[in-house]
Amino acid sequence: MAAASSPSSAPAKKHNKWLRGNNKVTDRYLGEARAALAAAAQDTEDGDNAAAAALGLVSLALEMSPRAEAALELRARALLALRRYRDVADMLRDYIPSCGKSCSGDDATISSSSSSSCSSGSGDLTAASRVELLSPDRDRSDAGAGAARFLCFDVSELKRRLVAGFSRNSNTEAQWRYLVLGQACFHLGLMEDAVVLLQTGRRLASAAFRRESVCWSEDSFSPSNMTANVVSVSGNRRTSKSGSSSVAPASEAESVSQLLAHVKLLLRRRAAAVAALDAGLPAEAVRHFNKVLDTRRSVLPHPFATACLVGRAAAFWSAGRPADAIADCNRALALDPAFIPALRARADLLESVGALPDCLRDLDHLKLLYDAALRDGKLPGPSWRPQGGIRFGEIAGAHRTLTARIQQLRGRVAAGEGCSVDYYALLGVARGCTRSELERAHLLLTLKLKPDRSVSFAERLELVDEHRDLEAVRDQARMSALFLYRMLQKGYSFIMSAVLDEEAAARQRAKDAAASAAAKQEDEAAKAEATAPVIPMPRTVVTAATAATPMRMSPRFQGGFCRDMAMVGSLLSRGAFDRAIPVKCEAMSC
Repeated sequence: MAAASSPSSAPAKKHNKWLRGNNKVTDRYLGEARAALAAAAQDTEDGDNAAAAALGLVSLALEMSPRAEAALELRARALLALRRYRDVADMLRDYIPSCGKSCSGDDATISSSSSSSCSSGSGDLTAASRVELLSPDRDRSDAGAGAARFLCFDVSELKRRLVAGFSRNSNTEAQWRYLVLGQACFHLGLMEDAVVLLQTGRRLASAAFRRESVCWSEDSFSPSNMTANVVSVSGNRRTSKSGSSSVAPASEAESVSQLLAHVKLLLRRRAAAVAALDAGLPAEAVRHFNKVLDTRRSVLPHPFATACLVGRAAAFWSAGRPADAIADCNRALALDPAFIPALRARADLLESVGALPDCLRDLDHLKLLYDAALRDGKLPGPSWRPQGGIRFGEIAGAHRTLTARIQQLRGRVAAGEGCSVDYYALLGVARGCTRSELERAHLLLTLKLKPDRSVSFAERLELVDEHRDLEAVRDQARMSALFLYRMLQKGYSFIMSAVLDEEAAARQRAKDAAASAAAKQEDEAAKAEATAPVIPMPRTVVTAATAATPMRMSPRFQGGFCRDMAMVGSLLSRGAFDRAIPVKCEAMSC
């Protein structure tokens, strides 16, 4: 019997020996990877090289053991340290709440999941939705779950609780997924998903800490020993059989808490801006969007900033400031050229001010994106990428509407309406404005939308797209800003020429009115002189007594003489030399 069993037991022993050796090599690779990640976290200059080395070691470990939980965790953390957030999202795509069922072809499921993720402004979901989205066994079918339920008694839920009770590491194995994926979702602009994931990861970490603290002594809960206990528990878990950490270190827990508070603040401000815009208060909406976009406390991911720029453009348009709205759309498209809401908004803005050729260019670009989406069967970019609430089921109808709109605009351009730009609406001034109002509006727009100044917004953002660096964003933003700046200068010249013509016409009208008033006044003076009575000269008798004294003009004679001289001067000034001067001659008796 023993002779018969010995040949079969020899290969098993050999396989076990090889497996033990393989596990030792895998543990060595993982230990070196952990050391490299720790060095990358402490060294800021050579951190990328250390993280890349850790990723290579983890890849070797995964070749030997593809399902090792510790290797998967280290790979996700190495990708996070290398700022490869898309790879982290693709690796843990099944744990993204808004993308839990988006990979299937059911449009109704896609719309329900996207609407639920977009409607949560603060990111707080109910407990039932969290269990449905984040439970480890969420992949089971609804039909099987419904058949197992009987009189509000869920057998599958009871089975899950029993299995979770027997295996204490069921939640701790998934804890790192929520924390790492939550940070990656923040950098990718998925703020609602980041809030849900970070809250779930922190809740699991607190539960694991409570379970581990049962076996501690009372002295371990002193403030001086709390951090050491947390780190020691985390280190013990890393060297355990599963190899995954159950309790996050104190530094990671603090960073997660700060990140969660920052994300909630951004979501509150965006919700306030959207509420103000819906209430008809565009100035208040612009103020809240400015707080989001001008934040300096922490980094702002460019996908989230792109959506906020489109929202602020809508607020500017409602406030009657189309130039600022076009500038925000230009910035959004510089960050993401395939962002459909930004293309729609800029096309509508250009059509509203009469720039039909530029509107047609944006609509043609939008049509290309629709064609690509219909050809590929999905929206541009990854499945978890936000597109401003646009769903794939809407693309077919939007494509037909867009085609008809393009044909209509081309007919208008062919009819000669392509050059009739409403520069008054573009600069935000009323028709018939004064020169001071025009110069003030032009100065404000020039200072804000200067091409050299319009590219500084990208320096405050975090660019997570590896295909577009900062220089590419700057070049695109500078070209768009230069196009808008030239349009503003052309509008300023056009309106200024109209204002100058109006001022010249006003001056001519004033001159003609003054001349007519002077002529009327002179005519009235002439009529008054013609109807004035003649004052006769007094007759004087010359005697011997009066002959000896010098003669003096009487006041009456002097007055009559002066009146005659004034009449002569008025006639000479009017140039009426052909008129006869009335002269009164009276004889003087001696």
